[in-house]
Amino acid sequence: MKIAFPLAWAAVVGASSLLSHAATNDYFTISVIDEQTGRGVPLVELKTVNHAAWWTDSNGIIAFYEPGLMDQEVFFHVRSHGCEYPKDFFNFRGVKLKPRPGSSATIKIKRLNIAERLYRITGQGIYRDSILAGHPVPTRQPLLNGLVTGQDTVIVTPYRGKLYWFWGDTDRVGYALGNFGASGATSELPGRGGLDPSVGVNLTYFVAPNGFSKPMCPLPGQGLRWIEGLMTLPDETGRERLVARLANHRDLGYTHDWHLMVFNDEKEVFESIRRWEIHDGHDSAHPFRADVGGVQYYYLYPNWRVRADLKSLADLQNYEALTCVAGDGKVRGKDTEVDRDGAARPRYSWKAGADRLHSGRRRQLTSAGRLKPEENWIQLHDIETGSPVEAARGSVYWNEFRKRWVMIMSAKAGEIWFAEGDTPAGPWVYARRVVSHDNYNFYNPTQHPFFDQENGRLIYFEGTYTASFSGAREKTPRYDYNQIMYRLALDDSRLSLPAPVYRMADRDGNVRYLFREEIEKENAWKSIKEVAFFAVPPARERPGLAPIFAMIKEGKLSFEAMPSNALFVNTDPAFFALPAATNTNEESVSGLWQCAARTTDGAELKFDLQLAQRGTAVEVAGTSLTSSRAGSFEGDRLTLELMREGRSYLLTGQLQQGKLTGEWKQSDSDLKGAWSAERINRLENGGDSPAVAGLYEYQREGGGRLYSTNPDLKDPPSKRSPEPLCRVWRNPSTVLVLDFEAKPQRGEN
Repeated sequence: MKIAFPLAWAAVVGASSLLSHAATNDYFTISVIDEQTGRGVPLVELKTVNHAAWWTDSNGIIAFYEPGLMDQEVFFHVRSHGCEYPKDFFNFRGVKLKPRPGSSATIKIKRLNIAERLYRITGQGIYRDSILAGHPVPTRQPLLNGLVTGQDTVIVTPYRGKLYWFWGDTDRVGYALGNFGASGATSELPGRGGLDPSVGVNLTYFVAPNGFSKPMCPLPGQGLRWIEGLMTLPDETGRERLVARLANHRDLGYTHDWHLMVFNDEKEVFESIRRWEIHDGHDSAHPFRADVGGVQYYYLYPNWRVRADLKSLADLQNYEALTCVAGDGKVRGKDTEVDRDGAARPRYSWKAGADRLHSGRRRQLTSAGRLKPEENWIQLHDIETGSPVEAARGSVYWNEFRKRWVMIMSAKAGEIWFAEGDTPAGPWVYARRVVSHDNYNFYNPTQHPFFDQENGRLIYFEGTYTASFSGAREKTPRYDYNQIMYRLALDDSRLSLPAPVYRMADRDGNVRYLFREEIEKENAWKSIKEVAFFAVPPARERPGLAPIFAMIKEGKLSFEAMPSNALFVNTDPAFFALPAATNTNEESVSGLWQCAARTTDGAELKFDLQLAQRGTAVEVAGTSLTSSRAGSFEGDRLTLELMREGRSYLLTGQLQQGKLTGEWKQSDSDLKGAWSAERINRLENGGDSPAVAGLYEYQREGGGRLYSTNPDLKDPPSKRSPEPLCRVWRNPSTVLVLDFEAKPQRGEN
């Protein structure tokens, strides 16, 4: 359901919203919008030269009124996490405005983050400035809801036709200490009375008689009650119940105990049905359901699961960990034994009652020399640099659009990363950063799969925006210690991450290389020998990548960069990779160009051209402009005719030092101007990453071919091609960990 933002907004607030309070006309309205989408950007700071600062609300609006600064030019420094405003001659990023009561101005800002910041969900003054300026707002409680000013770490799930939201520590208006017994609220589902998730969330808090958000987990004694693992299950009567796990902390370091809690729908609180004498810390689990051999499981994390029934949940011995620890699976520091196969590789398997290998235990085993970094079940690497990414808290859910499991997780303070795996256990290898915050934290993120739109093309996630555990020198007013919603479009080419290409067991002496899609279709998971390399699947074609075709030569599989007269296994590319050559031919116009066409009055149109040169002929391989007839390149001169909106344009240019410069003219008018282009290597998927390696072909002595990123493969005996076929992404892992029996429960959270 692709809805333009203004239309979605109008559907929510109508032509005359009740919350469109009349402006006093004293305010100068400043709107900061995303230049890519035209939508207002929350959390943008405008600061004057004397350090007075204002922040945009969730509409991207600032209602400005400052005595002494009205009706005269004021310079505002413009700054926002994951966004950028252009520098001026003196390298200041800012804008000069003349605030006048009742007037307005719009500032366009460039988004650097791949994910789009949408709005704040919790806290006071979410739409403060919009109300002051008389602009419509989407939520029922835009200024103060449940007397809440701040909330930490969300968990949420659909339950009995609504969404049930719960948080940890909650700040209040009336005192410096708030609610430490977990808070809760409900909202309607989109399409059933709830707002479109691109617009906002209408929360209805569970409140005490004084109107403040009440404790949802009232246990005896003192403690910080941090709730996680929200699940819905039938009880012994078949009635659906809301269940959660609770860590009862003394402080950040020590946990008194854990409880299994069931929601009492009449009292509207959770009640403990099982206490556990365990002291592991809170880890913000966001469970998902999966079918394993016909049995329903809840995965609290990708490597920890339990059968989806109350009896199993109550007994810790029923919880299974994906582990390589031998025996009972208990981690015992330097005395821990790792289960290894005949080739000394760790063997991972599900074990009931075993310790979960969370990041702390993995570091412990690595420090003790029991496990090498490349032997961990999860090994995330930055697709741009190849550097390891230490995955912190986050969530994993099946995504129907990508046909893979999608992970959204935090790493360094303020960073959110995207990764995907073929199974819940991975392989989790390559990741891309989608959100960053400058010297500020954004932790405990989670996806909201019930908000997915367009079959999962658009996903939503939120996290806690806080100065805690960061280098922040100041706390952002109203925003600090609150939840912020982001949206991520999974068809963004920057998210075209390479996927595992599996080497399958020989079939009649022929080696095969398959992606997940073919393996699932053939149910051939048990025939996988290794992840040979990573490449971009055919459905994710993008500029700058070369198609690699699967062919049959002498009855054996062969990969070729260009098709030949041999019989194709598949006329479509087998995968996409980087060209074998790393340097660009400066005497050719082949490649991707970033272009700018200017008119005589200063207007500018930016576009990309993917050109393919064969001899002196030039074709347009991909652009928003389409070629009407073949162009040419002779000597250093390019001639090209393009079509845009039904009109023909003639471009002529000269290639000098890797740049094109020249003139353009509209064929049926006198319109003309200058244009220029720079060759770019738009490989946001890590074309220059150290993780990239040449893919070599090996001719085996017994016939057939192997493909490997190892330039010195000895086993089995074979002869290597002198040059690589292409460049792909190497597999840094020495173990193969797959949970292929887990089948996603579509429609479940």
